[in-house]
Amino acid sequence: MSDIFAMQRANGDWFALDDHGRLRVPLFHSSYDAMIARLRNFGLLLFKPVVLDAPFLKEIVPLRGEDEVHFCMVDDPFASLNNGSNIERAELALLIRSSG
Repeated sequence: MSDIFAMQRANGDWFALDDHGRLRVPLFHSSYDAMIARLRNFGLLLFKPVVLDAPFLKEIVPLRGEDEVHFCMVDDPFASLNNGSNIERAELALLIRSSG
């Protein structure tokens, strides 16, 4: 399995979308895909692709009042970030572990 990427700002903040009041973190198959999405989405310009690792899952926590952080795998970086496939935290943990 190859690495999985998310977008992170220099101050450590992770990029997430507001998906009907839920926090949703887009994930990418490659750094290249993440950079293509970055060029197409103004909100990503201050973020850079970062390889996900086990500490990421401990670091990224829900906002106050939310149950869970949601993740989506963006299969086509030229499409909308809202078109990704949902990934559960447990599944993401397995993918990160198998890529390491």
